[in-house]
Amino acid sequence: MGSSSATPRRIAMTPAARRVLEAAGRLFYERGIHAVGVDLIAAEAGVTKKTLYDRFGSKEQIVVEYLADRDERWRAFLDRHLDAAPPEPAARVLAVFDASRAWSAEHSTKGCSMVNAHAEISDPAHPAYPVITGQKQWMLALFAGLAEGIAGTPDGAGHLARTLMLLHEGALVAHGLHLFADPIGHARDQARALLASC
Repeated sequence: MGSSSATPRRIAMTPAARRVLEAAGRLFYERGIHAVGVDLIAAEAGVTKKTLYDRFGSKEQIVVEYLADRDERWRAFLDRHLDAAPPEPAARVLAVFDASRAWSAEHSTKGCSMVNAHAEISDPAHPAYPVITGQKQWMLALFAGLAEGIAGTPDGAGHLARTLMLLHEGALVAHGLHLFADPIGHARDQARALLASC
């Protein structure tokens, strides 16, 4: 049984497994995890179902690999933005919003893949659940680390981190729902105003 603190099992990627993962990732994101079956994934990847099961063992493992791959690519993308940002903590906070804005425009037109996956996978026993919750815990820890250099006390840093997380995640959801133009930019503006008041 999985848990939110467990490290999910990962597989080694062969060329065929990579093709399966690329096809599954596109289909899961566009159509939803539950709506996509292994027959369609295998057909889109140009492999047999036997090859798919030989590589992954189950659809659940494909979901784990899809979400873990998205998470790894997002963290590397964010790291590049943070590396290019000025060293001041407030500037680095805003760089997180800038990275999310750029990533969402390029990779997440339908919203955050983790939020979308959580709408379908809410059972902590699912092997992909730790990937989903782990990514959000990592983001909160990132904001907490940045907030330590801004707020004067540990309690203040924790409060600031949670507020920044809410701004960030709310913007991702609004982006996916297409509620209004540039919600991540709006959240960035609100974060900048909040940081200026600290």
